[in-house]
Amino acid sequence: MYNYKLSLEYAQQQDQEDPLNSYRSQFHLPKDNLGNPLIYMTGNSLGLQPKTTKTAVNQELEDWANLGVEGHFEAKNPWLPYHEFLTESMAHVVGAKPIEVIVMNTLTANLHFMMVSFYQPTKERYKILIESDAFPSDKYAVESQLRHHGYDDKDGVVLWKPRPGEDLLRYEDLETILEEQGDQIALIMIGGINYYTGQFFDLKRITNLGHKSGCKVGFDCAHGAGNVALNLHDSGADFAVWCTYKYLNAGPGSLAGCFVHERHANNKALNRFTGWWSHNKKTRFNMRGEFDQLPGAEGWQLSNPPILSMAAIKASLDIFSKVGIENLVNKSKKLTAYFEYLLKQLGDDTISIITPSNPDERGCQLSIQVKNADKVLHDKLTKTGVISDWREPDVIRCAPVPLYNSFEDVYRLVEKLKGILNE
Repeated sequence: MYNYKLSLEYAQQQDQEDPLNSYRSQFHLPKDNLGNPLIYMTGNSLGLQPKTTKTAVNQELEDWANLGVEGHFEAKNPWLPYHEFLTESMAHVVGAKPIEVIVMNTLTANLHFMMVSFYQPTKERYKILIESDAFPSDKYAVESQLRHHGYDDKDGVVLWKPRPGEDLLRYEDLETILEEQGDQIALIMIGGINYYTGQFFDLKRITNLGHKSGCKVGFDCAHGAGNVALNLHDSGADFAVWCTYKYLNAGPGSLAGCFVHERHANNKALNRFTGWWSHNKKTRFNMRGEFDQLPGAEGWQLSNPPILSMAAIKASLDIFSKVGIENLVNKSKKLTAYFEYLLKQLGDDTISIITPSNPDERGCQLSIQVKNADKVLHDKLTKTGVISDWREPDVIRCAPVPLYNSFEDVYRLVEKLKGILNE
């Protein structure tokens, strides 16, 4: 698809021709002790800080200092409806309608709140299906939900596993599980992109399979939001959750996002935990009236939101709105394919990439296995000025994020790796 070349000059030329190249300068790049930029490849763990974030947060601090409680109405960005300033741009990032999206809480908290509504176990149908190597917090959450409802947390979990000797999951095996156990499974809860392999699942295909078997379907899109075109509305999923501190660059531990499909928007019969921020905005401050639930994803809110965190999210989403998720995905595919091309020049006897080779089945992350290597290799790579991510037992995860990583970044990374291997 691309006619890549093996030279620094080629990489630099690609950066010059990249229509998104200017966005790199809008982020703070980590530097070494001499002030040289490090090669940062861990946006899949914590995204870099936009330079506009400090201004956005300081605006709220100034309004708090100058206005006190009146900031809820008189701040430059009034606090009372602040979450609404994020809705439309976040909906576009994840491919949803505004009524389907809300920014609230944190990732695993949102997952629990969604399972309160969409995990509806019965004596015959109580199991939860997850991928065998799901992110640990997802596994812990579903196990605790099973215990909460009085079920065994091992018997109640159904694992979708790779075949022996393989790393990636096959849809045929999911189909077999549902044919054999579908009438016992209440909920399918899959990571939209697997954190370890980088495999991007076909959300619509999984949803259709789950619904056909009578299961509710949800996704943890922590590694997908801001990275790939999730198209959550079109997927038909019942719900999805994601964080904002990875590809969405909103800061460590920042608030998370939540999607609830619009077909559930006005279903007040759905069990849920509620709070005053899920109550009708027009009567919320009457204080003594009966609960009147908001429609859509807003109806799952509990408390008034932390404005300082939302200010950081807003600063980042403003960048996404200017760039467009479609343009980001286009660059990501080209940049990641270039990274893959360079790694393959090291030889199949040295490097194995467990992430799918099909660009439509991955985001920007490549999970790399270096044969006969251990964490010592990763430590050496770190000392050369590369910030990457080691995952046991033998994977280095690297994510060239299209907003701030360059073709030169991936070229220099592979050159450093080659130098270590040739020692």
